[in-house]
Amino acid sequence: MAMVDRLSDLSEPILIHILSMLPDGKDVVRSSVLSKRWRFLWRSVPISLDFSFPEDTYLGLPESGELEILDFVNSTHRELLYWGSGQKIRKFNVVVNFSVPERFDKDIDLWVYFATKKANVEDFTLECLSGYKLPQFAFKNSSMRNLNLQYCKLKLEPSVNVNWSNLVSLSVGYVKLTERVMGKILSGCPNLECLLLDFIWGFDRLEISNVKLKKLTINSYETSECDVWLEILAPHIQNLELLGYSSGIRLKNVAALVTAFFRIDFQFDFGEADRSEKNEISCLKELLHSVAHVKNLELSHWCIKCMSTLALEGFQYQPSSSKFLKLHTNYEELDLPGICSFIQNSSNIETLIIDWHHQDRGYLYAYSFKDKERQIRTFETHKFNCPLLHLKTIKFINLVGPLSVNKFVLPLVKYLLENAIMLEKFDIAARCKEIDVRLDQIRIEQELLSFPRSSSHASVIFSNQRSLPPLLLDQSQHA
Repeated sequence: MAMVDRLSDLSEPILIHILSMLPDGKDVVRSSVLSKRWRFLWRSVPISLDFSFPEDTYLGLPESGELEILDFVNSTHRELLYWGSGQKIRKFNVVVNFSVPERFDKDIDLWVYFATKKANVEDFTLECLSGYKLPQFAFKNSSMRNLNLQYCKLKLEPSVNVNWSNLVSLSVGYVKLTERVMGKILSGCPNLECLLLDFIWGFDRLEISNVKLKKLTINSYETSECDVWLEILAPHIQNLELLGYSSGIRLKNVAALVTAFFRIDFQFDFGEADRSEKNEISCLKELLHSVAHVKNLELSHWCIKCMSTLALEGFQYQPSSSKFLKLHTNYEELDLPGICSFIQNSSNIETLIIDWHHQDRGYLYAYSFKDKERQIRTFETHKFNCPLLHLKTIKFINLVGPLSVNKFVLPLVKYLLENAIMLEKFDIAARCKEIDVRLDQIRIEQELLSFPRSSSHASVIFSNQRSLPPLLLDQSQHA
């Protein structure tokens, strides 16, 4: 009985889609030998090309390493010559991590020309540790939708303007940028929606007027002057992420912002402890004031530390409009003042998530909590009693060990149960052994049940993040 080739009976669009899933473009070409039906299908398949030179090939091997670099360069030229016959190339990645300044710049120029002028790729990544200068012709392209430039110098001649008319996503990293160049890039990207700036320096003002740009991510901003802060004016962005280690950042206009995520540590002049601490706290106060209107807010452990200092000094935050609040913190009792005080000023929240995942604070913010015992006593005598009128869901995640060995959390649990009058579910997820979870319910159950609750239908659920079934602690069962 003859075998039926059901695969070849599929429609051409489906076959092209199947071929497009192959990771290696050469495998796509090899499919042409399967049958007459497949002979020319590969020409209609957008492929992805990836040329990456290993990071450690050149290090410590000056002679043989250079030969390997030459082999890589010549091999890349041959590959591009092969693929330059009209084949649609969707994605093109070039990662050249050999530190040979300027020696191979002309070769890289040819690869950039291939991507931007000949193949008209949609997704282009270029990473050059040697500090390669992007050629002027590359600043004009109408086919790219996603562009990722790492360690590339971006310098524009006065007569050159940027024209990346269809670019949707732009990532730029490890580079010095001037305000003039940044302005030209933004004005030349009318359809830009996402902008990622990763470890950048050289300017202190970022003005974004692009109406379509909705997401801005800054991962580490540096300046050599401790008193110079980066000012951001971006009235149309809806999503903002500030990450990594940075000098001061000031938000001047983010009126349309909906979601803000601050996982950031600010670094100022380490030589003056008091001044550094004041700068950190001042920076956070400004940031929180600027995002008081957002609906979704996520704050890092650094923010919690600063907020705890402010809370114990009696500082009053501007009320937050956030409906979703996620806080990242350490296993420290000293985090509780910051958590409670901010929740108290966020009366609109409906969902609260506290991630207790331990993170090393490192050398930043080493100046706070000099008198730990006094700080704890101050917090214990402080009364947090603001009703949380809309809070329905609370989640504690990444507690290491059962709640019974993390009793410093109990005052926070008590405060939330007392004040969340619409609470429906309180989920406490720990990472521990099965026996610890079972024993924890016994040890802590009566104490939790003794806490007054504003919501009669609130349930407390213990679960193990190591995939144990949850344990339900419902007050009504013990009435």
